[in-house]
Amino acid sequence: MPHRRTRPTFGVLIFFAVALSLSAYFTFAAVQGDYGLFRRAEITQAAHELQGELDLLHEEVAHMENLTHRLSDEYLDLDLLDQQARDILGMVRADEIVVN
Repeated sequence: MPHRRTRPTFGVLIFFAVALSLSAYFTFAAVQGDYGLFRRAEITQAAHELQGELDLLHEEVAHMENLTHRLSDEYLDLDLLDQQARDILGMVRADEIVVN
């Protein structure tokens, strides 16, 4: 009985084509999808930028709290009060020269 070589059946070819297509799709989605590696890198970069902005805002708030404390009833900085009054009212002393 001679051994006859048969070609792979059509079903096996379809199975491998579908498997290859699905693996290509999921690989692409894992790299470039909404939850993929590139999106994760973008989110990480945005988080670092937002953290920097938050740090700047914390510094600004601390500066404003310092100024507010220096003008409070418990502690009054006369130099700061004088500076603020001049800025707001636009006044100068008689011995000062204004340069524009």
